[in-house]
Amino acid sequence: MSSTSYDFSKTAGQPICCRAMVARGPCIPMTEESITVGVPRKGEVRVKVMANALCHTDIYTLGGSDPEGLFPCILGHEAGCIVESVGEGVISVCPGDHVVPCYTPQCGEPTCIFCMSPRTNLCPKIRSTQGQGVMPDGTSRFTDKDGNVLYHFMGCSTMAEYTVLADISCAKISKKMPLGKACLFGCGVATGLGAVWNTCKVERGSSVAVFGLGAVGLAVIQGAKMAGATMIIAIDINPGKFDIAKQLGATHCVNSKTLDKPVQKHIAGDMTPWGVDYSFDCTGNVNVMRAALECAHRGWGESCVIGVAASGHEISTRPFQLVTGRVWKGTAFGGFKSRSDVPKLVEANLKGDLPIDHFITHEFDGVGATNSAVDALHSGTCLRAVVTYCPDAK
Repeated sequence: MSSTSYDFSKTAGQPICCRAMVARGPCIPMTEESITVGVPRKGEVRVKVMANALCHTDIYTLGGSDPEGLFPCILGHEAGCIVESVGEGVISVCPGDHVVPCYTPQCGEPTCIFCMSPRTNLCPKIRSTQGQGVMPDGTSRFTDKDGNVLYHFMGCSTMAEYTVLADISCAKISKKMPLGKACLFGCGVATGLGAVWNTCKVERGSSVAVFGLGAVGLAVIQGAKMAGATMIIAIDINPGKFDIAKQLGATHCVNSKTLDKPVQKHIAGDMTPWGVDYSFDCTGNVNVMRAALECAHRGWGESCVIGVAASGHEISTRPFQLVTGRVWKGTAFGGFKSRSDVPKLVEANLKGDLPIDHFITHEFDGVGATNSAVDALHSGTCLRAVVTYCPDAK
């Protein structure tokens, strides 16, 4: 795919009118509308969105479960894009570059203790404004046909044909990568892989339990297999997901709904004597988070929370579970430093070392098909639904 067919000189420096899916309120279907996308300001990048993948976080916010959910807004945060124009001071990307928007930015400044530390990827540079649904200067780049302001979402808002990003949220990638596939590295798949490789650093010969077999959970299984784990237990209440789990490396599958005891006691007691070395919650259910911790190995087991719980929910366990050596931790974007690491994931895919095609189970054309993609995501058979805005994305 080449970006040379796009002449952005006619739109640079001008507002752009385009189509977008607007979320007017929680639990209300999004509407396809005409919006205006403003000119990028200092430190900002305007991009043409080529393809967008639906993530459960979008649905979580649309369903009213997100404490930071603001309406009306433009959702979407897993996308493949082409840079249309850049604002003052932007040197990291230029028009025509291919990028993956990243909700976890990486400012890379020497004074940022988070970017300089190998222990985290949680750059706070634009966190406060991102959570308020605006750009770093405190304003929005979106207005509807009546001139009313629309909020941004996760610093991305990729359910629109054009969007504006902070330059520190743009991961520049190889133009050899189809943008309809590259979008998967914007959130879920990268998060699952990184939870294994970065957050827990799963070793060869380890035992692993994965709760929830959506795209994130299956990415955890794939990452664990690549890391050399020898026992990988896949847990879900939908047995229809077990086949793909086995194909990606699961050695055992458990339907927790059919057990006559808590699943943690089945794993730590029946399937293993003391539990697994590593467990991962990919459900966002606080009861499952507890089960994942309590099936971790006595003395050294680590349990990683990946799923995002609904607003107001809290996790609990007996302190004895931690006193006896278990570690409870969490991860955001799998610990990947976005601008540095997403290009590496893309290169690994291009080399054939990191296949991801199996995650794309549904495909749709045109931003207006987004609600159909939402329906697919609710079906129980969908891992990732990719909505292609431009044919060149494929």
